[in-house]
Amino acid sequence: MRDRLREHAGPEKGEPTGPNPVDRGKYGSKIHLITERTGLPLSVGISGANLHDSQALEPLVRGIPPIRSRRGPRRRRPAKLHADKGYDYNHLRRWLRTRGIRHRIARKGIESSERLGRHRWTIERTMAWLAGYRRLHRRYERKASHFLAFTSIACTLICYHRLTK
Repeated sequence: MRDRLREHAGPEKGEPTGPNPVDRGKYGSKIHLITERTGLPLSVGISGANLHDSQALEPLVRGIPPIRSRRGPRRRRPAKLHADKGYDYNHLRRWLRTRGIRHRIARKGIESSERLGRHRWTIERTMAWLAGYRRLHRRYERKASHFLAFTSIACTLICYHRLTK
C-alpha cells in the first residue's frame, strides 16, 4: 500500500521474528531471561517465536556479567542452573558440566515440571514484571537492537526498584 508520497510501507515484522507455532502462525518474538534466586535479571536475550528455547541457553549463560562477592575474586558463572523441559538435551548438559555449572533440568517423559515449580516461579514473576512495561507487552520496534535495548532498560528498572526497597 502506497501513501500519498508514493513511498511503500516497509515490512511490519522485525528482524528476529518468526511464526509462533501456538498462536496461529502470527509473527512474534520471545524474551529469554536468566535471573538470580530472588528474581533480579542477570542476562536477557530475544529471539524469534519459532526458535527453540534450547538454542538460546548458551548465549544467555555467556552473557552473565561477573558477579562481585564479599570475599574472593568475582564469580564469572552461576553455581547452579534450574531449567524446564525445553532445555533437556544432552549437549546442553555436557556444555554446562564443562563450564562447572551444576544443573537441574527436568527430563522429558520421566519427571513432571511441578518439582521445578518452587524455583520456576521467580522467572515467571520477573517475566510478569517485564510484561508490565507497555513497550514490551507488544513489540512495536522493527529493529531487534531497539527491542533488546528496551528490554534491557526494563530489566535495569526492575533491578533499581528491587534494590531501593
